[in-house]
Amino acid sequence: MKTISQYRQDISDLMKKIGDIDAKCIAENRDPTTEEKTLQKEMMDKVEEYEDTVETQERKENIAAGLSASAKSLTVPDGTKMTGGVDRASKDRFKSFEENLMAVKNAFNPSGIVDPRLFNAATGLNETVGNEGAFLVQQDYSNELLQEVFETGQLASRCRKQPISGNANSIKINGVDEKSRAASRMGGVKGYWADEADEKTASKPKFRKIELTLKKLVGLVYLTDELMEDAAGIGAFVKDAFVSEFGFLLDDAIYNGIGGGQPLGILNAGSLVVVPAEGAQGADTILTQNIVNMYSRRFASMTNNYVWFYNQNIEPQLFTMSLAVGAGGSTTYLPPGGLSGAPYGKLLGLDAIAIEHAATLGDLGDIVLANLPNGYILAEKGGIKSDMSIHVRFIWDEQVFRFILRIDGQPVRATALTPAKGAEQQSHFIALAARA
Repeated sequence: MKTISQYRQDISDLMKKIGDIDAKCIAENRDPTTEEKTLQKEMMDKVEEYEDTVETQERKENIAAGLSASAKSLTVPDGTKMTGGVDRASKDRFKSFEENLMAVKNAFNPSGIVDPRLFNAATGLNETVGNEGAFLVQQDYSNELLQEVFETGQLASRCRKQPISGNANSIKINGVDEKSRAASRMGGVKGYWADEADEKTASKPKFRKIELTLKKLVGLVYLTDELMEDAAGIGAFVKDAFVSEFGFLLDDAIYNGIGGGQPLGILNAGSLVVVPAEGAQGADTILTQNIVNMYSRRFASMTNNYVWFYNQNIEPQLFTMSLAVGAGGSTTYLPPGGLSGAPYGKLLGLDAIAIEHAATLGDLGDIVLANLPNGYILAEKGGIKSDMSIHVRFIWDEQVFRFILRIDGQPVRATALTPAKGAEQQSHFIALAARA
């Protein structure tokens, strides 16, 4: 069912079409044809039908407002100027995330009534129930949830974002297909000095298609009947649960994703550079030389965008790393005061951040040097869908909200890059080989 504002817009559109037919007849100095008269009559019938619907809706609103009004009247002093009022468009929107959730709850209750604003929540237009039988969360709350999901994660917050709009479920982006800079740049561009006598060969850049096809991330939030009755508490609980879980899963996919039904993670990317361990290096160890070698495989021009990500259980290795200087040496991660001071939190000037998604000490992925702003792209289709079931946990007096986010991601580069000089490949993502 549409809102009053939408019915009025439909009436306006129909009246314009009727007027357009009249204007055309006047311009052509003729009477309307039989077909035009029939069409105008049908549209006027529709206008009268819509006007009757609007009148009925307004009567219901007035009756409801009268029932909910306080029995005690408010006396306004003489001469007081009354200002303000309720904008009609504001009645088509939910005033809070909690109100939006309660409307979803009522819509899926067998004895409940579907709030017309649910069909209008995402854009203010006549959105219908999706294929999953779910309603879109109102646009401002949806954007807020997405923003918090991205900001909660250490990885997603750093990635390049690419929205997908309209009816599309995928997007293709041109990316440079560059594997080596030794003979040409940009995958095929080659320049010459003007005074070279040799014949010049035409060149052009080589591109590849970066295709992102939306994957479905589904989250379930279980709520007791008691919590469902607390309109204020339900919003905070659901938001915290949703943001925390989706933020975790999205960061894990960016780091470990295998592609297919989920984003392709950096550890499974063709562009990942794996730096070998040192000769005779012990199992489950990290040496200063490992860090130096990894750092040397970055794109130097993008240094400031790189961050170290690691598993917290490698910190004993980081804290005890040292650099030999003559007959002595110094620690490379702790301040000069030793354990009495705070760790630098940086390696070679770049932030070092512990994350849950990194592999355990000794495995590939326990520490990674990553440039996410330049090297990883996330595509999402704005709008979080929500629905609920009152049957899933019936015997436990629980109901479940389901949230659906459609998103995909992958590294920008398909392969690592061989530099113009030297053979050691460089990349946006560098990992240390397993030390078993």
